[in-house]
Amino acid sequence: MAGYWDGPEGEQCPSRTWLTTRVGAAVGLVGSAYRIILQQPNSALAALQMAASDSITMATLGAVFGATTCLSAQIREQPDDPLNYFIGGCATGVVLGARAHSYMTGTTACVGLGVLAALMKIGKQEGWRIAGPPKL
Repeated sequence: MAGYWDGPEGEQCPSRTWLTTRVGAAVGLVGSAYRIILQQPNSALAALQMAASDSITMATLGAVFGATTCLSAQIREQPDDPLNYFIGGCATGVVLGARAHSYMTGTTACVGLGVLAALMKIGKQEGWRIAGPPKL
């Protein structure tokens, strides 16, 4: 995600959206590789279809997150607010629910991804670290 945090939020929406789309596609490729290994499709064509479907889905989710977060920051005129990330995560969850044809999946993913994204933003603002030596 190098470059995503550069500059104020709510600006450079196309480049931020393109970056999140690429990250989503990469995550989709890695996830589909594991899925292909674990579920062993019957043919190479089935494996290719699995990989393409997973990658396109994840790229779409990344694009929705990037665009929604950036546009929310512009519309609300509060670029550093974690609520923008909640809105982006929630929109991503709604798209995931539409893909699954399930209201429950969409609602659950909206809340879960929204909270996760907001916590990611709060952690970035406050300097939280997941790994590394402790600060004393």
